[in-house]
Amino acid sequence: MNAMRAFFAKFQKDERGVTAIEYGLIAIAMAALLTTVFASNGTIINNLKKGYEAIGTSLSTTTDSIGTDGKFTNNSGSSAGNSDSPAT
Repeated sequence: MNAMRAFFAKFQKDERGVTAIEYGLIAIAMAALLTTVFASNGTIINNLKKGYEAIGTSLSTTTDSIGTDGKFTNNSGSSAGNSDSPAT
């Protein structure tokens, strides 16, 4: 009987599981908060999509301006700043 009392007394003082439960509750609260923010009306997600699309368009335009010779060409078709002759 004393061994059982000692076990329950030791079990009652053990707080290792409490920390795990607290972290679990924090994770649930963060998930609920993030779900509310990102899924409420889609504004944030739409703004992120628009931003990434603008970046993609800009990168596509820039890479299209690089010729097969590796030189950057401007809209008039001439090389921009890639002269092979030394400056005078």
